[in-house]
Amino acid sequence: MDRAEILDLLFATPYAALRERAEKELCQRKGSHVFVRGLIEFSNICRRNCRYCGLRAQNRRLPRYTLSREEILDASVQAVRQGADTIVLQSGEYAVNPHWLADVIESIVQKLHVPVTLCVGEQPREAYALWKEAGAERYLMKHETADAALYARLHPGYTLEDRLKHLHTLRELGYEIGSGFMVGLPGQDPASLADDILLARDLRVGMCGAGPFIPQKDTPLGNSTSGSAEMTLRVLAVLRLALPWANLPATTALATVDPSKGQKDGLLAGANVLMPGFTPLKYQSSYCLYDHKNRVSMECARRTIEEAGRTHQLKPWL
Repeated sequence: MDRAEILDLLFATPYAALRERAEKELCQRKGSHVFVRGLIEFSNICRRNCRYCGLRAQNRRLPRYTLSREEILDASVQAVRQGADTIVLQSGEYAVNPHWLADVIESIVQKLHVPVTLCVGEQPREAYALWKEAGAERYLMKHETADAALYARLHPGYTLEDRLKHLHTLRELGYEIGSGFMVGLPGQDPASLADDILLARDLRVGMCGAGPFIPQKDTPLGNSTSGSAEMTLRVLAVLRLALPWANLPATTALATVDPSKGQKDGLLAGANVLMPGFTPLKYQSSYCLYDHKNRVSMECARRTIEEAGRTHQLKPWL
């Protein structure tokens, strides 16, 4: 599948036909099962100043927090008891001491016997290696956009080239890597979405998340327009065709721009992952990547899976 074919699928193919192709590919390669990853947003501290993100260091209106080790373990237990097959630990960049996080990872793996995925931004190679040794299996680091100039404008002081170097380092260390990008970013050439898909394919990612851009009021892009659910669904369907081996989430951002059926439509478009949140309630409003975030619960995830005609097997408590 080349760039011209991807562009045709994204912008010219009738959506019903595109979704049918994606659904067929999903059935053949992945079956009906939906993976459920339990997301714990354990710290909103971040050193970066990405122009779209509410966690940016210069956002002085945001109350900062970091969960204790015990709070993370308690949330992890609740996630696994309710059926999560993986724990995803997410934070801002350089939020915590690497050795402290290694201890948390080791505790989760030893106590709950489930995989741990990290989403904590760009870090030194030594930290990646430490966490891998502690038991982390996967690492999510979205490339955000394949347009290097746009990336630089949105991430002051950082480059897409360096981002990709970190992803390659993670793969060298034995992680299963995940990436992803936003649909409808301010300044995004819609045609560059084809480059995002091709980059994810070239990286051979195990997971790729594509969600709509949603503004956050306390950022420089706070008055921008959100990306559309419709375009996001088309991107998901093309990702399923271009990366048939990959796990694709129906993102929380998709559930936010279309609360009634965004994630169900995402599953029907080729996604096979949901990520309900298990961040303790009192911290949830402070993990504010974007405004009006739809907090997807396990109950919501189960209902979405059922409405989409898909399956999820509850693992016995270990």
